[in-house]
Amino acid sequence: MTRLKGMTWSHPRGYDPMVACAEAWEWQTGIGIDWDKRSLQDFESYPVEDLARAYDLIVIDHPHVGQITKEGCLAPLDLPGREAEREALSAGSVGQSYPSYSWQGRQWAFPIDAASQVQAWRPDQLTAPLGEWGAVLELAREGRVLLPLRPPHSLMVLYTLSGNLGRPCQTEGSDLIDPIFGEEVWQFMRGIADLVDPACAGMDPIAVSEAMAEPGSRIVCSPLIYGYVSYAQSGFRPRRIGFADIPALGDHGPAGSALGGTGIAVSAFSAAQESAIDFAYWVASGAVQSGLYALSGGQPGHRAAWDDDRVNSSTHDFYRATRATLEAAWVRPRHDGYMGFQAAASARVTEGLLRREAAGPVIAQINQMFRDSFTPGIDDPGDG
Repeated sequence: MTRLKGMTWSHPRGYDPMVACAEAWEWQTGIGIDWDKRSLQDFESYPVEDLARAYDLIVIDHPHVGQITKEGCLAPLDLPGREAEREALSAGSVGQSYPSYSWQGRQWAFPIDAASQVQAWRPDQLTAPLGEWGAVLELAREGRVLLPLRPPHSLMVLYTLSGNLGRPCQTEGSDLIDPIFGEEVWQFMRGIADLVDPACAGMDPIAVSEAMAEPGSRIVCSPLIYGYVSYAQSGFRPRRIGFADIPALGDHGPAGSALGGTGIAVSAFSAAQESAIDFAYWVASGAVQSGLYALSGGQPGHRAAWDDDRVNSSTHDFYRATRATLEAAWVRPRHDGYMGFQAAASARVTEGLLRREAAGPVIAQINQMFRDSFTPGIDDPGDG
């Protein structure tokens, strides 16, 4: 009997739906899948090539595609004869989720989880989510706001604020962000970072969500945070968290949020590559995403789930309430060398906020890091 190994990330949203779908797949096909999991921080930084040598199926995020293309560690999924299935997956993309895994003319993963920075808020404490940045600052002055600033999330905040102001960061070229415009963005970041608890520098979205969901928590809003559908469901934690579009800083509505989410990829070293690819097509399909995947605690990457009344009802409209932000989200750079840049630049941003540094040195250094991150011959942005 064929038995596959898969690797995902250690959170109910990342692990539970993969186990449930694997059980259904084994019942249908006789092919079993054993899923392992890594912590969120490890998931974001662990070398994909090492995982590909140990697993048949790997859950990845889109900024890895330039690196994995160079390393040749994943199998392309755009196989001849399956064009209609891919067209359906592409048509079902929430925002740029599907094309974010396209690189140099090939498709390296299918989205199974869609996310971007959105707004988290406490419906039992606020009458409505916040619509503009000034209201965020008012609540922050009262000590009622948290913002995930642990790397890499500090850099994601910079990305989102830049995009929301109408000048998203660059994905290629010399500077990540124009130095003069970067100073403006940095002032907004300093403005909120100086008001929230310094502990935010060590908090990721899960830590912030856990703090918000405590019964006696004073925290009622996190304006830029990767949404976790689990917290939107009644009974998951003592207090339910609502999710909504990001509060506008500029005049462009909830645009420019840094796209997140995950995709299902197949190892180029797998001895059962065909079986693994079959599962990838199946688990990313609209029927599975809006059915078993969503009902098992997943946060689907297919619009069939985002449009589904039952899926929205069970999550207090998590999907409809954040849809505009997802549709207008910005895709991060994906060239080989980006992942190292993301780690170094986000650490520099967090450090600069903690030290209350002026914009000049921080922006100059992350721009230099960005220039240094490009490897000759692998800086083609591809067709995604």
